[in-house]
Amino acid sequence: MSGEQPTNGLRERFENGTVALGVLDNAYSPALVEFYGELGADFVWIDFEHGGPSPDHGPAVEDLLRAAERTDTELLVRLSDSEPTSVRKALDLGVRNVFIPRVEDAETVRAAVRSSRYEYDGEPGHRGLAAPRARRWGLADDYVGTEDRETLVGTTVETKSAVENIDEILDVPELGFVFVGPLDLSVSYGHPGELDHPDVEEAVETVRSAAVDAGVPLGGLGFGMDDVNEKAENGYQLLHLGSTTGALQEMVSGWLDDFEGER
Repeated sequence: MSGEQPTNGLRERFENGTVALGVLDNAYSPALVEFYGELGADFVWIDFEHGGPSPDHGPAVEDLLRAAERTDTELLVRLSDSEPTSVRKALDLGVRNVFIPRVEDAETVRAAVRSSRYEYDGEPGHRGLAAPRARRWGLADDYVGTEDRETLVGTTVETKSAVENIDEILDVPELGFVFVGPLDLSVSYGHPGELDHPDVEEAVETVRSAAVDAGVPLGGLGFGMDDVNEKAENGYQLLHLGSTTGALQEMVSGWLDDFEGER
């Protein structure tokens, strides 16, 4: 049996300068993760910050991972906190792409990224060396080198403080990507839900231009395909197309609206 570890499709797209497109599965369903992979999604976003099982619930996370692995799509996991122990737990389960929420400063990001590495910025990292699922229970070849190369740890930028500290955050060694969160930025800037407010638009543009200039992969939300295409042209490399419930709402509401009989 080969012990060769798979490569990370998101990392390859970032390095090739291409765009990764994916879907938020807010049903937390392995069947749907597998289905999105069959449809050709580059990633499926699993958001443990706002719902779903606990990211510490190993069997639930493993089932989602198996579904992604079968169809060669990547699982993109937003953790519920930025603690290094949470990062290490997710990676040991087999997640390769994680990002942390509610960041305020570069030190928090640096601690999270360092916790994912065996060697970090020329020094020892803070990843624990064991034989979990990520290591195929001890069967994986070149595990340390492969994990350090293929693992991506990113961060959301969704607070006013993070925007103010964006240059220092982008300067964190081996930062995998930044993901702009306009909804939470609207709250942080005092304009909840007003995504077109000048303060919110300026904050998003500050992050976008800084990330592009720094050469750090940039992720964001797509609000319809015109918006997705425009963002792809303006430097975004990781784009969310929509969610499971959003797609179902649009489809089922259309069916109900088009019914011509009595109900």
